[in-house]
Amino acid sequence: MKKTPFISMLSMAAVLCLQAQDFDLQAIDVEESANITIVKDVAGEEVRSADLADALYKIDPNIQLIRRSGIANDIILRGLRKDNINVLIDGGKIYGGCPNRMDPPLSHVLASNVKNIIVKEGPYDVENFGTLSGVVNVETLPPSKGFHGEGYLNVGSWGYRKIGAQASGGNDKVRVFVGASTESSGQYKDGDGNTLAEQVDNYAEANPAVAGSKYAPAYHDMKAYDKKSAMVKLYVNVTDNQELKLSYTLNRSSDVLYPNSKMDALKDDSDLFNAKYTIHNLGQYSKELDFEFYNSWVYHPMGTYYRDSVASMGIMENVMNSRIYGGKVKNSMDLAGGTLTYGIDASKRKWNGEYLKNGDPTGVLSINYSETKNSALFTEYDKSFGNLDMQIGLRYDDTSVSNEDPVINSKDYNSFNGYLFGTYTLNNRTKLFAGLGKSSRVPDGKELYFQDKTGLYIGTSDLDQTKNYEADFGVEHNFANLAFKGKFFYSILKDFIAFNSSKTENKYENVDAKLYGLSFDGTYTITENIYTDFGVAYLRGKKDEPLVGQTDTDMPNITPLKGNVAVIYDYDDSLMVKLSMVAASGWNDYDSDNGEQELSGYTVFNFKVKKDVTKHFEVTAGIDNIFDRTYAITNTYADMTLVTGGEPMLLNEPGRYYYCNLKYHF
Repeated sequence: MKKTPFISMLSMAAVLCLQAQDFDLQAIDVEESANITIVKDVAGEEVRSADLADALYKIDPNIQLIRRSGIANDIILRGLRKDNINVLIDGGKIYGGCPNRMDPPLSHVLASNVKNIIVKEGPYDVENFGTLSGVVNVETLPPSKGFHGEGYLNVGSWGYRKIGAQASGGNDKVRVFVGASTESSGQYKDGDGNTLAEQVDNYAEANPAVAGSKYAPAYHDMKAYDKKSAMVKLYVNVTDNQELKLSYTLNRSSDVLYPNSKMDALKDDSDLFNAKYTIHNLGQYSKELDFEFYNSWVYHPMGTYYRDSVASMGIMENVMNSRIYGGKVKNSMDLAGGTLTYGIDASKRKWNGEYLKNGDPTGVLSINYSETKNSALFTEYDKSFGNLDMQIGLRYDDTSVSNEDPVINSKDYNSFNGYLFGTYTLNNRTKLFAGLGKSSRVPDGKELYFQDKTGLYIGTSDLDQTKNYEADFGVEHNFANLAFKGKFFYSILKDFIAFNSSKTENKYENVDAKLYGLSFDGTYTITENIYTDFGVAYLRGKKDEPLVGQTDTDMPNITPLKGNVAVIYDYDDSLMVKLSMVAASGWNDYDSDNGEQELSGYTVFNFKVKKDVTKHFEVTAGIDNIFDRTYAITNTYADMTLVTGGEPMLLNEPGRYYYCNLKYHF
């Protein structure tokens, strides 16, 4: 009964579209603020490769990289990963097919197609389902008026090649964007000169029990991956105050090597469709009404195709499929001197997988057609009280998760989430901010229902949803030549979903835990043409008590002290030179009961120069890991199925890497 007035207001707003008023449609930009970081011009700046996760790791100290391969890597935000981070692509969702995170959401969009990445930390998002530690919203390139285009060629060490082109054009009524690219790379070498296959060789030599995980001679020197992508967008101004936005993204990856996993990916194929219809200025009760829909599919067959074990065991495969579709209706209006936003959000996620041997089904399903249905109501209100800007948000979720095993009951989850966030302007140089929030996320199909190849349930079907109760505090200050932002957060996690490798089955369990962290970032202007960007982040996490049968209370994936520094020299509008550094302390606190191990600290320097040779021709060249350092940044949490002969196999980062990008634009 409580939903009736809400839906009635939306219906009334839709009817009011007949009262369309003249309105100049403008792109709405999100402003960087206390808890929002925006990485701008990604397509123009991050030309090294397609990997968005790698780009974010080198820019934002609060983001850590999970290295799985030469491409398609994952991120950690504030000590949490996987579904604890909400990843959106133009507001739509996509979930990878692999239960081992070979194809995380960020891997399904290329850096060359991205305009901005908006990172909002903490539980301060009520519009989207499942935001726990934060939300990462990827904004792809929009179509533009007139006619513009570019073609580019990127070459790099280890046989990296990328060729792509894109064009955009239109008028006040219709705008179109079309882009496509293809790229491939050989296996990167670490600082010791070892390829991906050779890293496995070295590990197997010290751990003979895993010799079957070595790459077979015929595939020992194969490429690390091939990747093709295309994106099409259509924007139509239907009337003076109404706009339709359609987009479709296609990704086709093949033969992707994951050396410290037991399988490689034969394919990583994905399709993502987004649609948005916006009506502006309908009247007193609606200044903007949005209708959004998204639909994405992922096909991910993985197996032992290229490994030595095929000779004795045959080809073992796990063929995964993932799909999610959903939509949102959102209305905003002026109310009592502020802005009220409210809406409906709903989605359905499907996930299934099947084991095969030599192409024939074994009769065991890795995930037996898991389905997650969610529907929600949300509202936000923004208002300023003099120097104090306040925002409050509320959300109610009704969620069910099920699979097709008749022995296992479905799970129903309900939750109220919300937040209060305020920013106080002390003067024209200083702002203080603070927030309190509660968020939640339900367990996914792997955590509930995953089975190993023998049919043993690794998932635990009675898990509770995870709740995050968080407080944030911080300050922004601008000096004459220095602007900085400092933040502190403290998070109480109730029923955190942890992996217990001491068990033989039902290895996921709930445990209460706490996280806290501190970060500083800013910009210092040295001269008119030289400035430096910097950031540092520190994080700690503890379980309230050990998992069943264990003694270690360290939280997994808690990265050590990490810092990013970049010195940029803008000689003029046509020439930019950048020297950057990424450094981290060693892992001294880690979840040793569940596969993590001590890692050494590292300091890595990178160099890039960008030159506009002519009005239409641009060259970017650089060197990553200038001193050819051998190091690893990704720990070996047992939640990932890794090559293990004692301690799991660490995967080293790439060594010295040279690259050059040639771009012609008009």
